[in-house]
Amino acid sequence: MRAESPISPPLVAWGNAWLSGHVGLDEAVDQVEKLSGPALVGSLPLRRYLAELRVDGLSELRLALPAPGDPLGLSGPPAFNAAALEAGEAVIAVLGDRTLGLLPSPDLRGSSYSGVLFAVHESGPPRADLPSLAEAERELTTSMLAATEALAEVGGPLQGHPGRLERVNGALAPGYPARAHRVSALASRLSAALLAADDRGLTASQIATRSVALRTLDSAVRRALVSAHHAIFEPR
Repeated sequence: MRAESPISPPLVAWGNAWLSGHVGLDEAVDQVEKLSGPALVGSLPLRRYLAELRVDGLSELRLALPAPGDPLGLSGPPAFNAAALEAGEAVIAVLGDRTLGLLPSPDLRGSSYSGVLFAVHESGPPRADLPSLAEAERELTTSMLAATEALAEVGGPLQGHPGRLERVNGALAPGYPARAHRVSALASRLSAALLAADDRGLTASQIATRSVALRTLDSAVRRALVSAHHAIFEPR
């Protein structure tokens, strides 16, 4: 189930801040659950599951934000890729010579309980072809300028739904470089703009122009978010 405000990015950001020694496990999980509500991995609370993974050799969490035709952050197997594509997000847990994929879905019980449930899948090795933060920032800037120029003739992507900007959280966690915070914040604002895009009142030609521009920008936004969330492990 695709969510407007994915929970995988905060889990990766705060999980990596914990793994790199910048925050404690309790703080990391508390920050994630402020956004998600109670979080379970299978039948285990998120806090206990992460602690057990750490004992098993968990070294980092990686972010996947796939879209049709662009399995960004995924490296198989096919069943996991398909499930992650349907969800639009995934967390890849790196444990030595193996990896696990965590896929979130809403956990709703009765009229008052609202949380998130992560399903665990076998995953392929971390992708080695993902852009560095510097590369992703350059691509994002170039795509943003190109999209702005293309959209100028057909109306900007915020037409009709300005309130939806509040639903995207691009904050990283302590320990990330300033550049990563900057790139993540910009990409998150652009992600909100993409969610708000509205084709009403446009001609077929204008819709086609808008679609190409927004697809290109969407790809750059997702690559920037993934790179920013991995930047805590990049050499300074």
